[in-house]
Amino acid sequence: MMTGSYPSEVVRVVCALLSPFILLFGIYVIAHGHYGPGGGFAGGVFVAVGVILPRLTLQEELAFKLVPTALGPVAAGVGLLLFLLIGTVPLLTGGAFLDYGAVEVAGVEPARMRYLGILVVEVAVGLAVSGAMLMLFDVLVARRTR
Repeated sequence: MMTGSYPSEVVRVVCALLSPFILLFGIYVIAHGHYGPGGGFAGGVFVAVGVILPRLTLQEELAFKLVPTALGPVAAGVGLLLFLLIGTVPLLTGGAFLDYGAVEVAGVEPARMRYLGILVVEVAVGLAVSGAMLMLFDVLVARRTR
């Protein structure tokens, strides 16, 4: 089994201390992805690593209690649905797929709508990627029962 309590106390403590900062950095990359490099994919990978690291170093019961196995598929599904929803809303208003400027909201100019739209897309992609990475990890390290 690849997961479980790591034999080195130093590795367990350092990973326990780093995990929240890795998660926070992943959220930062997602939230600021529409300004520069990074975004949903890179931030989603960081978020997944922040969750997977405790699974590799802590005791199994504790690690899977912190973030249950069911969270991966749920996050991936919610991210995918949110992406499809934000992508198809402009189609209903006569625009193209992911053309947030075509969505008219009273008092909000098209440039601001594009800004908000890409932010929601980054969050959706981050959720989908982190959920998919977590789900892949859980499937790959699952115990084989025969």
